[in-house]
Amino acid sequence: MNLVPSNLRNSWRTWSLVLLVVLAWLVISGRLVYLQYIGHRQFARVVARQQVYKEKIPARPGDILDRNGRLLATTIVSNSLYVIPQRLENKKKVDRICDILQLDAAAFRKRLNENQDKLFLWVKRRLSDQELSEIRALDLSDAVWGFRQEYRRQYPQGALAAHALGLRDIDGKGQGGLEEAFDHLICGQDGYRFLIRDAHGRVIEVRNDSRVAARNGETLVVTLDSIIQLYTERQLQSIVEEWKPKSACAIVMDVKTCEVLAMASVPTFDLNHPEGIDESAWKNTAIASIYEPGSTLKPFIVAAALEKGLIQTEDEFDCEHGEYRMGKRLLHDHHSYGLLSVTDVLVKSSNIGMAKIGEKLTNPGLYEAVTAFGFGQKTGIQLPGELGGIVRPLKRWNIYSTGSVPMGQEIAVTPVQLITGHVALANQGKLLNPRLIRDQIDHNYFPRSEEESDQVRPLVSTPIVSPEVADWLVQVPMVETVTRGTGRKAQLEEYVVFGKTGTAQKPDPKTGKYSSELHVSSFICGAPAHDPRVLVLVVVNEPSVGENHYGGTIAGPPAAEILKQTLMYQRVPFDHSSETPPERTAQRLRNALR
Repeated sequence: MNLVPSNLRNSWRTWSLVLLVVLAWLVISGRLVYLQYIGHRQFARVVARQQVYKEKIPARPGDILDRNGRLLATTIVSNSLYVIPQRLENKKKVDRICDILQLDAAAFRKRLNENQDKLFLWVKRRLSDQELSEIRALDLSDAVWGFRQEYRRQYPQGALAAHALGLRDIDGKGQGGLEEAFDHLICGQDGYRFLIRDAHGRVIEVRNDSRVAARNGETLVVTLDSIIQLYTERQLQSIVEEWKPKSACAIVMDVKTCEVLAMASVPTFDLNHPEGIDESAWKNTAIASIYEPGSTLKPFIVAAALEKGLIQTEDEFDCEHGEYRMGKRLLHDHHSYGLLSVTDVLVKSSNIGMAKIGEKLTNPGLYEAVTAFGFGQKTGIQLPGELGGIVRPLKRWNIYSTGSVPMGQEIAVTPVQLITGHVALANQGKLLNPRLIRDQIDHNYFPRSEEESDQVRPLVSTPIVSPEVADWLVQVPMVETVTRGTGRKAQLEEYVVFGKTGTAQKPDPKTGKYSSELHVSSFICGAPAHDPRVLVLVVVNEPSVGENHYGGTIAGPPAAEILKQTLMYQRVPFDHSSETPPERTAQRLRNALR
């Protein structure tokens, strides 16, 4: 029996219902107040971030041209494939896409699963024409798959001048060579625009009022000559085939300006397909390898002694019939020589004769000589990765240094240092900084800092020795080195060649002592001797075929051939007649790239 009156029960139910309604109203009202006043700004920011998107407008990287306007590096437009994982329901064509693009299907499916909530995912960037054609043939859904146009770096000459040029990576960043050194000029300045998207990521509006246009990169005109570069690389390849060295390099330089006409290094790689190459191929040995120069250093020591008046050109030195003791060390010559003139000390490359000249200079004079010609410091060539070589502090030199340094030991140089020093001798004693940039075409009138300007400005020459000393060295002992000395295999019928051989033993990594099997064979030469125009250096590291590792044998003939073809291509008149190389010869060489 229910003792509570019915009117009371109804009243309690009514008030309970009213209370629930009031509470619900308070909750809803509170939420509305929060949304209206407290959370408005926060939600507005979230919505804005979801709707407004800043899209980059990439700048087109500038081209790289050789000294004659031939295209070495350019930029083309290519298509990149993307997918919207959030909308991808049917994955039947994924395996076929991976097959066309040579992608790992399992790895790509894993990426899709990891990014299934995303509105954008790259599949593969910068498709080839063949890949693009085959993907389009699949008739993919435009709501799920799409293409974006991107810039792609292209090198029309393939592997030509690979180390000097460098390349640009998938994101357009310069890597190595000129591409890296002048990235701040070549890459340009990206622009941007704002897009408004709906909740599904689709663009519903483009805000052109906030658009900032991209500034395309500058075009560089370099000192390299494609024809000379091509012929130089062919000669290096012939060295590789014949002597099978660990590495080799060659540099061709204009004597009057110190402009680099060619710079080649092997092993090398194709700039358009750098993937999968051996790690050693990336190294530009012309600027980033050091070695003891051997006899190629001897002309600098003689030049210093002549300049100081410590010796005269007509002096003679007793070469002790092939053995000479300095302290506890016994020096040897390859042959038993007696009295030799200064000229013959260089022509016959007598180590004992050079040691006696070193004794006249003393260690401070020797140190001054090698540093004056730029050894032990970077040349300032406009490439990343240049090494400064090794010249120990003078306080670490001893009595053995007096004999070792004049024969090209106890110091280490880079090929670019060595040829730059020899350019000074060929250019009447004036030391120049090597140059790779000939001109800079500013398409956008970029404001340029003082530091940037210095990178492309011609550098002032520094006199090291007198013109008389320099001319005598080039025209007498260095000419006779080729006509009757260690460089006889570098003689040319058309031109009087001057040069110097170098054969340096390398230390054995196991013993630390000089190895009888590991050598660096080098040869430096130039012409015409009476008015030098071009200098060529060839350095061959660890030739492994045969027992003859002399620089005159291995490096001499290809260096002379590069020199000959360069001079004929430039139509430099022959020395032995007033005849000029026929235009058809120069044209034949120019056609090599076609």
